Amino acid sequence: MIASVYDFIAAPGFSKTELPLFGCAVPAGFPSPADDHFDGPFDLTRHLFRNPASTFLARVSGDSMTGAGIHPGDLVAVDRALRARHGSIVVAVVEGEHTLKRLQLRAGQPWLVAENARYPPLPIDPEAGLTVWGVVTHVIHSLGDSQMIETR
Repeated sequence: MIASVYDFIAAPGFSKTELPLFGCAVPAGFPSPADDHFDGPFDLTRHLFRNPASTFLARVSGDSMTGAGIHPGDLVAVDRALRARHGSIVVAVVEGEHTLKRLQLRAGQPWLVAENARYPPLPIDPEAGLTVWGVVTHVIHSLGDSQMIETR
């Protein structure tokens, strides 16, 4: 569920954000020798927003998508130019309420499916209507202060 319409952050007005990009992949398995090679600046905006004019950020509230790695407080990048397909994670409006769910098509009928067993799948009545605001392309997930380890 999206916290509110006012939590949307439009991408087009943002300034370009470039960060240094480490030149080699960082293995998540066994450690390898350090390599101080940088590839130069990495444009985070271009990476997150394939279609900047049609992309916005939204802050997530609720835990219905934790199975997909989307947690309360995360930011999701939502691209309105992309066409939602079976399996897409979407921001949708159902009966005037915003929600973040996985779109599934079952026998031609759309369903909105949570990624948390506590929430049942929601069949969409064709009469009620379903508006897909956009397709989620990225999740910005903070590890928080509990992950910080002081090194000296």
